[in-house]
Amino acid sequence: MQIELTIPDELAAALERTGLPAATLCERALEQAVGRATALQGLDPAALDDEAALPHCTARARTAVRLAFERGGPAATTADLLHGLLTEGKNLAVRLLPALGVDPARIAVDGADGGSAAAALELAHLEATGLGHNYVGGEHLLLGLLAEPDGLAGRTLRAQGVDLPGARAAVVAALTGYTHGRVAGR
Repeated sequence: MQIELTIPDELAAALERTGLPAATLCERALEQAVGRATALQGLDPAALDDEAALPHCTARARTAVRLAFERGGPAATTADLLHGLLTEGKNLAVRLLPALGVDPARIAVDGADGGSAAAALELAHLEATGLGHNYVGGEHLLLGLLAEPDGLAGRTLRAQGVDLPGARAAVVAALTGYTHGRVAGR
């Protein structure tokens, strides 16, 4: 299969400066993304609590993903993943929602969902990497849900005024404050 890909000019210029082969990089990135997404298919939801099943996820993120797949099965949707985040309840995403103007207790996700939890999880991984993080936490799952274009969870959150750039800024601010507090010994 051959795929035509258009990338932003800034990225194309940076890629050109590196001298790295674009086709090879794209192929490797796609292999990794597809591998992560297909790893979730057919897994027993109870196995998702095992760090080996989702090695880059925090324990709270793994719990949210497990809850999503318990609820939705192998075809878990973004609504299932949002439900998992809210049910887990102690992750940074849930703590950030009030700062973003949303009461977590009032989120109702109703309707047809064309977005998959696996796709949102992959987007969460990309968001984490883009922020320079070597793990996926609840905050990254929230960003992945917002980035997933077909997902009901993202549409629901956007309808309540949460957008991806604002949520990303809130995540960065919260984590910067957390890191500062740890360095200062608070």
